[in-house]
Amino acid sequence: MNELVIPGRYNGPAGSGNGGYASGVFAAAAGYPDFPRSVVTLRLPPPLDTPLAVERGAEESRVLHGDAVIATVVPGADPIPAVPPVPVETAEECHARYQGHTYHPFPTCFVCGLGRPGHDGLALTPGPLPGRPREVACTWRPDPSLAASDGSLDPAFVWAALDCPGGWTEDLSLQTRVLGRLSVQVHSLPAIGERHVITASSTEPQGRKVFSRSSLYTGDGVLLAVAAATWIAVPHGDSPAA
Repeated sequence: MNELVIPGRYNGPAGSGNGGYASGVFAAAAGYPDFPRSVVTLRLPPPLDTPLAVERGAEESRVLHGDAVIATVVPGADPIPAVPPVPVETAEECHARYQGHTYHPFPTCFVCGLGRPGHDGLALTPGPLPGRPREVACTWRPDPSLAASDGSLDPAFVWAALDCPGGWTEDLSLQTRVLGRLSVQVHSLPAIGERHVITASSTEPQGRKVFSRSSLYTGDGVLLAVAAATWIAVPHGDSPAA
């Protein structure tokens, strides 16, 4: 078995890993040749700063904390339809409508929290698109602090960036939801320091579940990555969930 650790910086809810970032790390650790198309199902909140074992299998890999299964990873996925892009200016205007300004169930989330010490997160603020129910958009400029030693961006940050916008397609002040499953298909990595656009949409809630899709584009509309997610309703508050 291999081991991995989700550093405390990459939290979602307080005390557990951001679901998108953790899923990207788990997908890579599973070792499938086409891991960017893997499907990650979070079974328990990913613990932070804690060694986790990766049990690889030909058809399914598991991420373990002792005997507890934190996540499962399976290879491959059907192509994910992209959410249409919007101009950079439109995505920037969505910032003012971001519901996280007035209510956020997880205010220190690495991806979309506004209460992070030192403002060291991705600082995404996905706000509603006028006239397009259950659709949001935002901009993202990958910070140089995210770059690896060779100047590239770890794909796990793409998984993270495509995670939270899907959740904000619903009003989280009415019902808190956390990530249950995520599949990301990365075509090209975004450039450090350049402005990008993220769009997301979701279907009507089905019981406790919401199904969303999100897409990452360059500033001039070139598709870089797509994601499909399943969100699960949980009680309000900064509860330890994925």
